[in-house]
Amino acid sequence: MKLDILAFGAHPDDVELGCGATIAKEIANGKKVGVIDLTRGELGTRGSADIRDIEAANAGKILGVSVRENLAFADGFFLNDKEHQLEIIKMVRKYQPDVVLCNAIDDRHIDHGKGSKLVSDACFLSGLLKIETKIENTVQEKWRPKQVYHYIQWKNIEPDFVVDVSNFIEKKTEAILAYTSQFYDPKSNEPETPITSRNFIDSVNYRARDLGRLIGVEYAEGFTTERFVAVDSLDDLI
Repeated sequence: MKLDILAFGAHPDDVELGCGATIAKEIANGKKVGVIDLTRGELGTRGSADIRDIEAANAGKILGVSVRENLAFADGFFLNDKEHQLEIIKMVRKYQPDVVLCNAIDDRHIDHGKGSKLVSDACFLSGLLKIETKIENTVQEKWRPKQVYHYIQWKNIEPDFVVDVSNFIEKKTEAILAYTSQFYDPKSNEPETPITSRNFIDSVNYRARDLGRLIGVEYAEGFTTERFVAVDSLDDLI
């Protein structure tokens, strides 16, 4: 299955938090989108890997993604090395996305910046003919995405561009809240973490609202880019 967009997240829920509304909008516009989670989030204070597997599947259904896979890398301990790069390359070549979305280039959680660089490096290597990978004993063709964009997470990184997601913020919120073990729940007796407060959930909304304000719309999501973004005409810019 060829996808238009493939979104990677170091943990289940990274993609929903960083670019869930953009994904929902692209799917509504007819694009095929997939999600690859690098780890099962097994080191998370709340919940468990099994619970997060179920939550990720539910969130994917809410967004309407065509496929969601988990590479089961070691949460907190995966590396940007040949072994892990080859696994990413297999996914890029399997789904042949034109655009890859991945973690923030720098963030509070060490897996986010690490995952960001891992995916970016693998996207470049995926285009090299002499790197051979196989899936089900079939040699894969080389493939390099046209663009790699990084969504924004905990830190307020200044975006290189923003996407108007005004009609999709509710879908994003619904997908985030599918992770019932991870976020604000006044009835929970589990330990508090930086992402379990009501303020954190509210911050996702007010960041999108503030980015929207800056471009004259209600809500927006921001991204950084590794290369110049080209447009056909000035009319493409709002």
